[in-house]
Amino acid sequence: MTDARADAIPPASPLDQDFSRPGRKPGRRSGWRLVRGAWRLLVGIKDFLVLAAMLLFFGLIFAALNARPGTKAITDGALLLKLDGPIVEQPEAIAPLAMLSGRSVPHEYRLRDLVRAIDAAKDDGRVKLLVLDLDAFGGAYPATLQEVGDAIQRFRKGGKPVLAYATAYTDGAYRLAANASEIWVNPLGGTLFTGPGGNQLYYKGLIDKLGVTTHVYRVGKFKSFVEPYIRSDQSPDARAASQALYGTLFAQWREAVAKARPKAQIDTFLTQPDRAVLAANGSIADANLKAGLVDKLGDKLAFGKRVAEIAGAEANKPAGSFRTISYASWVRANPLPTKGDAIGVLTIAGNIVDGEAGPGTAAGETVSKALLDGLAKKNLKALVVRVDSPGGSVLASEQIRQAILEAKRQKLPVIVSMGGLAASGGYWVSTPADLIFAEPGTITGSIGIFGIIPTFENTLAKIGVTTDGVKTTPLTGQPDVLGGTTPMLDTILQAGIENGYRQFLTRVAEARHMTPEKVDTIAQGRVWDGGTARQIGLVDRFGTLSDAIAEAARRAKLDPAKVYPEYLEKKPGFAAMLAEGFDSDDDSQQGGDVFAIAAAERRAVAARALGDVARLARGGSVQARCLECGALGPVGTASDERLLDLLIARLGL
Repeated sequence: MTDARADAIPPASPLDQDFSRPGRKPGRRSGWRLVRGAWRLLVGIKDFLVLAAMLLFFGLIFAALNARPGTKAITDGALLLKLDGPIVEQPEAIAPLAMLSGRSVPHEYRLRDLVRAIDAAKDDGRVKLLVLDLDAFGGAYPATLQEVGDAIQRFRKGGKPVLAYATAYTDGAYRLAANASEIWVNPLGGTLFTGPGGNQLYYKGLIDKLGVTTHVYRVGKFKSFVEPYIRSDQSPDARAASQALYGTLFAQWREAVAKARPKAQIDTFLTQPDRAVLAANGSIADANLKAGLVDKLGDKLAFGKRVAEIAGAEANKPAGSFRTISYASWVRANPLPTKGDAIGVLTIAGNIVDGEAGPGTAAGETVSKALLDGLAKKNLKALVVRVDSPGGSVLASEQIRQAILEAKRQKLPVIVSMGGLAASGGYWVSTPADLIFAEPGTITGSIGIFGIIPTFENTLAKIGVTTDGVKTTPLTGQPDVLGGTTPMLDTILQAGIENGYRQFLTRVAEARHMTPEKVDTIAQGRVWDGGTARQIGLVDRFGTLSDAIAEAARRAKLDPAKVYPEYLEKKPGFAAMLAEGFDSDDDSQQGGDVFAIAAAERRAVAARALGDVARLARGGSVQARCLECGALGPVGTASDERLLDLLIARLGL
């Protein structure tokens, strides 16, 4: 009995059972040993992973702190602007540990930092010249290019040289390079000017083959964002509007290049580039040199030696090296001013979406909270709203607009500064302004809204699947993406879109002191350049963000020279700041000849199209978004590129 009772009491742990006692079967004994060994192996793996993660974490901190450019003293040399990415209003946050992924992290350059860096270098004796490395330039909107070009011109007027280099120049890169005192191009490269525009993707043929029914609810005959889903080509109205917009912006490009390089024979390379190239026996670079588009032919080595003649050569470094002041170090050494009265600057950059998001996306919750917190915690004297967005969710746009109205209710002057792009939802959030600044090349307007719901009843029918069920009201189960929408729902949704459009017209009419009928004649979803927008009353003045801040100061009865911008933005998290510590001016990203440039741009167009589809699918609300705008600025965001990479990986291409 004693032995039986003892056997009935379970041990503290199955892994601690004694299999050596009599009565235990050998098979059971070996089984428990196997379990015990497996458990110890799992615990060991867990401990190893924790240790590895800790070592990696602290290693990253150490590397980031040591790599941080701002920790090094600035010495004499050339300020190197290696623009291997697009110029944007607000860069996306670098994904944590992205540097360990094996792929180079796309760089994005903040416009205000770039302009401040160039202006600070103009009067600093340590900066001997400005070097523009445009080999992998990612583009920018026309107004952005103009602002950076103006800063380069101011640098040159200070008496210092500017040298530019690229293997191949496209439109955007050349608009910047045209402001240089010396333009270099690789002998195997050259220029490739295409002008704004190009083909869009239209999905109706694919949608029809799949049997998808696209229900579109919109107002505005020029609101072309929905056209790829309901047409196989561009509508006549959209084509006419795009031709007018692109024609104006292209004329501005030609004027800016001609002003910067009056002796360059640019027209030949815009109208008959083949003749010029054939006359040079197929050498695009020689043709460029003969026409005065470039000043020197040479590879990166020769260009580096030329820069070293001015900036000085680096001791114990390979030929072609020169004394360099890195861009990241220079920006950190020249921070934004913080003395005086604070003028709040709210940045609305990227697609306007519902909820929360990081930098580079204008999330309604995030942006409105940043403003409301600033109004509560900062002693702001005025507000400047910096808009650089193609629009997006109407709901999020209205949420941001209401937050801006709160600033007005607190008696703060509100000035809007439009960057390269302020269209659709970007104009919606601009309506509370006392005054709107823009540039002639700003893309704005697109006053119109739409909604899209795809249904799959025909797709399912192709494989013999149908739907049925009990409905207690006319709207039971609607919108039914599997069985299709009903005429009643279509009527209700279209009425809602029309009501939203009337609200849009009313907001613009009240802000611009027009009648809704007058606004309707310049709305209908049509996109305008900044110059035309000023003529028709959508914009008040031409000017940069600095001009808008100065105007806000004057309206607050302050001296513009004694204020500073207080940027109301969500601060990057620790992981993002850690990743930024690895950012450097190395040669990890290189450009290529005209063939490589063309291939890269087509890839970026595909990435943007894929991103548009994803944004539309995730939108889930009424949209105020601009289609034409995407063809005029940076061809693809970092998130679009990641999405394309993921698709390619999934397809095994």
